[in-house]
Amino acid sequence: MAPPYHDSFDDEDEEPLLLKITGLIPGYYQNEPFKLQKYQSVTPLPSIEPPRHPLVPAAPSGGRGGPTVVVEGLPWSSKAAYGVGHILNDICASMWFSYTLLFFHAVLGMDGKVAGALLLLGQIVDALATPVVGILADKNAGQGVSCGRWQYGRRKSWHLGGTIAVVLSFPFIFMMCVVCTGSSTDDWAIALYYSLLVTVFQIGWASVQISHLSLITDLTPSEHQRTELTAIRYSLSVCSNVAVYFITWMVLHLTKGGSVNKIGPSDAYKFRNIVLIGLALGLFFTFWFHLGLKEITSARRTPSPSNSSKGSKWLSQPQMKFFKSTRLYQVAFLYVSSRLYATLSQVYMPLYLDDSLDLEAEYLATIPLVSYASSFITSLIVKYINKRMGRKPTYLIGGIVSIVACIWIYYGEGPSYVDSQIYFVAALIGGGSSITLVTSLCITADLIGTNTESGASVYSAVTFADKLFNGIAVMTIENLKCTGDSCPNYYRDALAFVCGGTALLGLISLATLITTQVGSRRGN
Repeated sequence: MAPPYHDSFDDEDEEPLLLKITGLIPGYYQNEPFKLQKYQSVTPLPSIEPPRHPLVPAAPSGGRGGPTVVVEGLPWSSKAAYGVGHILNDICASMWFSYTLLFFHAVLGMDGKVAGALLLLGQIVDALATPVVGILADKNAGQGVSCGRWQYGRRKSWHLGGTIAVVLSFPFIFMMCVVCTGSSTDDWAIALYYSLLVTVFQIGWASVQISHLSLITDLTPSEHQRTELTAIRYSLSVCSNVAVYFITWMVLHLTKGGSVNKIGPSDAYKFRNIVLIGLALGLFFTFWFHLGLKEITSARRTPSPSNSSKGSKWLSQPQMKFFKSTRLYQVAFLYVSSRLYATLSQVYMPLYLDDSLDLEAEYLATIPLVSYASSFITSLIVKYINKRMGRKPTYLIGGIVSIVACIWIYYGEGPSYVDSQIYFVAALIGGGSSITLVTSLCITADLIGTNTESGASVYSAVTFADKLFNGIAVMTIENLKCTGDSCPNYYRDALAFVCGGTALLGLISLATLITTQVGSRRGN
């Protein structure tokens, strides 16, 4: 007698009946319930395979249990090379958001409205360049350039071009105007000079950012590996910010003198030295990225069947489907809220320390350094929190921590707050922004799923509004600032209410995703 749930055939070995019923045993099909017959000699139906990721090997045919798909893990050398590819951008972004307004205000003596307008210009250019880069980088998928033994795919080609633009423009933003004559039209000349530099820098920065982000979905189809790459990317981003604040502290500490240790026009050379040291460090890691990471070329890329469908002149059909999806805008709003909190706290923390708390120059580096040290430590464990608790509960924790920090800023006062509590506040800001940013990027990767042909377009969409609203927020805050000593707590209130409000908006956008499975598009 055959074992339970088995059936016997004269010319076949015994096979589990339930497996035969499900059609997983070659050679048999279900004609009636629990009655199996052999296939006759007929022409087999063509098999239809779902779209697979370029790095997923073709499934072997035959064998019990059907095709087996094996996802190979990325080697650590590739993960490390990928992670360091955004360090130059992160160093420049840290300088841009932390010290640009301070440099324009204190060193150049620029009016607050003009300084805010320049930062807004940079964010607008960045926002407009982002979708253009994303669409062009996704267009003609798989195309790139080769240079000897170096194989440049479409992502690394954009990354290289953007790096060149950044190197040729960004250092001069933190130097005195070299073409100004000192005439009565000097104000217009200075504004035009820095406007051109900011424009070139932001176009290059957007090219590097979008090409580097879209590599995440190109390199691996695994959700956990994408989370790991995102965490590595963010960890090294935090390290870059820590490096900037450490370099700033060293330069300011070694060059300080006199009883009044405040930033002024005589400190222009200090900012020049800081930016040149940071640029050299970033270029070293950029070379590592280009030499150590091999991008998927067109020969290895397996396009999705939907990629062959016709779309518009600029957008393919998969791209248009993404832009018509409400999930894209829900995820974009979540990311924008997270990024606004991180960016505005980075911009206004030095001004809060200098203007509201009246601290010495060294504290403009040490307290942000504590914030990013906390952010780095948090980024090391956030992938495990995501794996254990899931995306949405993890983001909820980060949002609550961020709001607590803003409440503490508003009510904090007295010598105890200035001497010690401010460091705890900085740690909460760093930890909260780390959790929300990494998790929002992971949710974006979940949205893309296996539709990697639209990766750059999706990332450009979710970062477009972030850059635009960051510039508008800074411009608005600068224009509303009163003159003189009538509002000594202005930057405190900006940190508490604006940053706290963006954290609250993030939680509201998270609530709209509670019943939504963001990754359900995967494989469509």
